[in-house]
Order: sequence, then structure tokens, then C-alpha cells
Amino acid sequence: MSRQLVLVVDDDKSMCELLAEGLDASKFEVVWTTDPRAGEEMLQRREFDVVLTDVRMGHLNGFELCSRLTQRHRGLPVVVMTAFGSIDAAVSAMRAGAYDFLTKPLDVELANVTLERAIQHGALHREVAELRRVVEASRSYGELLGASPAMRAVYEIVERAAPSEASVLITGESGTGKEVLARTLTAKSARASGPFIAVNCAAIPEPLLESELFGHTKGAFTDARSAREGLLARASGGTLFLDEVADMPLGLQPKLLRVLQERVVRPVGSDREQPVDVRLICATNQDLETAIEERRFRADLYYRINVIPVTLPPLRARGTDVLLLANHFLQRFTERSRQEPCELSQDAERCLMSYSWPGNVRELANCMEHAAVLARGNRVEKSDLPDKVRELQRAEELAEAHEPPELLSLEEIERRYILRVFEAVHGNKSQAALVLGLDRKTLYRRLERYGMLRTDATRSEAGRLEAARSEAARSEVIRSEPVRGEVVRSETVRADAASAAPGTR
Repeated sequence: MSRQLVLVVDDDKSMCELLAEGLDASKFEVVWTTDPRAGEEMLQRREFDVVLTDVRMGHLNGFELCSRLTQRHRGLPVVVMTAFGSIDAAVSAMRAGAYDFLTKPLDVELANVTLERAIQHGALHREVAELRRVVEASRSYGELLGASPAMRAVYEIVERAAPSEASVLITGESGTGKEVLARTLTAKSARASGPFIAVNCAAIPEPLLESELFGHTKGAFTDARSAREGLLARASGGTLFLDEVADMPLGLQPKLLRVLQERVVRPVGSDREQPVDVRLICATNQDLETAIEERRFRADLYYRINVIPVTLPPLRARGTDVLLLANHFLQRFTERSRQEPCELSQDAERCLMSYSWPGNVRELANCMEHAAVLARGNRVEKSDLPDKVRELQRAEELAEAHEPPELLSLEEIERRYILRVFEAVHGNKSQAALVLGLDRKTLYRRLERYGMLRTDATRSEAGRLEAARSEAARSEVIRSEPVRGEVVRSETVRADAASAAPGTR
């Protein structure tokens, strides 16, 4: 069994030698120094299992050293020695992050037991940290974070699509993290070492967007004082991410289509084409099929960029991912501002889970930065959250206070939850199945059981009846037209009958 490595820091050389001889040699290997700064340097070069330090030393006392070591070396236990055994010394040691403290004159047997316990505590701390890291890793995928069924389905698609060269279309509401998904997909592809260039098509005017994407030659237009390489050429060997692709001007779309088909690009003002090797990832928060019907987007380009479709679910449909992300952002903002780590109170968690998050992950990040700034101490309370998040919770509490409790069957609870999920995903059955963790056949059976499919059929039938009434009303108007209209209609009917008769031409 290997011995545990102990670092002793004490400006009294005789004390260091006493500990080196007195500590159990079968359990501990002792390294000592009389200089605290040298002790810090040793910790940079070697991994020690525990540090035993005196309090009163030259330029740096033991409490200061303990505080610095526990901040720089997470999980490293520090035991403090003092000749002044008092409550004040114990409190100071604990505040500095010490595991325990010993008083002088030193009891070597007690020191052996204390160091052994400190080492066990440090090992347990590292094991817990590693388990936490493993759990967090299971909840994340690249830069994406989430453990809901909807997000796990996204991870699976990305895992299978990343190694290919196929174009990817990411859809989802604003703020769901489409660019983060694009970066994650790129990081897991063979193009990870190549450039990743992101362009927001809605933020650049059409003439400038064409020059940005394709480049231009000197004198191609008034302000073209020199030639410029386009982003498509600059992204060669890597990935080009086109955000808000639905807002790309209609005139540029066939040019982008040619790049995807022929793998060549022609700068503005040039008569020469140059080859490009780029993978295209596009994103939009709009329905591109509707844009095609409205002639705002070309169907041929849509089919070219929509080889691998990925839909990011809205935050309101991701369940407890809200709390997972909230704690992640809270940790990030407290570390950035060098605050003490914060945690969410139960009331704050309830508020976050009740809010609908129309701005999705981006709004949640803003909310947690707000809370990190206003929090007192190391706990985020309900009062630290933005007003609109707290007001929704307050409205729900008032409503519950005036309503008697309703006892529901499990079937009714399921029906209401499925209806809530459908509202969250705006009636998209495929997305609802992902959020609920059901396959489509099972979801359709549930919908049929709860009458939701019949409702759709009833609406369709109502639409057909309304159309029939409109047709009847139109016929009534025609019959009431003047004689000339009747003659024309009669001739039309006879002509239609003649063309429909068998054997006639």
C-alpha cells in the first residue's frame, strides 16, 4: 500500500524534523519546508495528500496560506497548528478553509489520527467532485446542456449527423441556442480544426451581404477600393453558419444554391470561379415551408439546405432542464464576478419552473445574471428574481388560494399534461412525442382516447359544411341575376353537357 504524501510548513526547523520522525512512517511520507512560499511552489510541482502548517510564520501566516491553498487546490485538506489553542483560533482556521486544527505542544499520536482523517476527507471530496462531473457530463453534450427526452433526441441526431458532410437546418424559437448547437455539431465533425464562421442574414443589407458571402474584386462597385475574399472562401475547409436564413434576400438565394451544387464561388465583379470546400449549417425561427408558399424562399434551396433537419425544443417544453441551466448560469456569473458560489432557494426554483420563458435560454441567462448581482450571501431567493418571473408565481398562488383543491384521476392529469405540451409546441405532434417520451403511434392512441383527433376531424367537417353553405349562397345569387346572365349561364351549361356526353368531340 503506497504511503500518503504530507507537506509540513513551519518556520521552526526542529518542529519540522520532529514531525518527520514522529509521524507514522508506514502511512506517511513527510516533506517539510520552513518557507511558506517554497511550500506553495512545491504544491505546484507535486500532488500532496494533505498540508500541515503552523500559524505564526514570517511574512505569511498559516491562516493566509490555508486560504490560498484551499482556493487554488480544490479538495486539498489543510490542518493548521497553533500554540494558542482558543475558540478564536479554531474559528479563524475554519474560516480559512482548514479541515481541522491542532494545538502546541503537539501530540504526535493525535496528529497521526487527524492527518489520516483529513486524507480520507480529501479523497471523499475528490470522489464526490468526480461523480458530480460524470453526472454533469451525462446531462450535457458539447456546449449543450439538458437531460430532457427532447434534448436527448437532439443529441442523438447530432451524434449521427456530425461525421457526414450533409447540410443541416436547425429550427426553433429565438433564444433556444441554435448557434450553440451549430458549434457543437462542428466540434464533433471532421471539420473541427477548420474555421467556423457565423453570419446573421437578417442583420446585413442585401448588397453588403452579397459582398460578404461571395467577396468582390477591386472596382466591382463604388466603395470597392480593393479586392476582398468572401466568407464562403474564408470558411473553406470548415463550416459556414447562416443564421436567420429565412431573411436572406430572394435575389441571393439562387447564387447560394449554385455554390452548394457546384462547390464554386464567383466574387462580385469577377468572371472567374474559385472552388470552395465548406459545410453549410443554416438556422431559422421561421417556418420555411410557409415562406415558400408566400414566395419569400426558394423551394430548391430549401431542399438543398434541409438534408438533416434538427429542431430545438423551446425551454418551456424541457421540464427540469430549466433548473439545470439556471444553476449552470448562476455558477458562471458568480465565478466571473468573483463572488461566493450561490444556490437557488426552493421558492426561487418554483418561480423558475412556473414561468413560460418566451425568450427561452437567452432569457433564462439574463434572469440568472440579474439574480447573481442582487443575491445577498450565497443563496438566491425569490425576491432576487426579475419582477415578471415573480409576478407570474404570485398570480398562480392567489388563484390557488381562492380555489378549492381539485382531486383528479391519473387519466385526467395525463390528458391535461398532454394538452399543455401540445400548447407549448404549438400543436407539432412530432415535437410533442419527443417531449413526452412517446413514439408517434402511442401518442396518436392517446390523442384518439382523449378526443383530440376527433376534434381535428370535427373542425375539418365544419369547414366543409361552411364551404357548402358558401357555394349554395353563390348559386342563389346567380339565379337572381338579370336575364342576360341567365342566357349566358344556360349556354355554358349546354356546352359543358355536350363536352361531357360520350362519343362527342
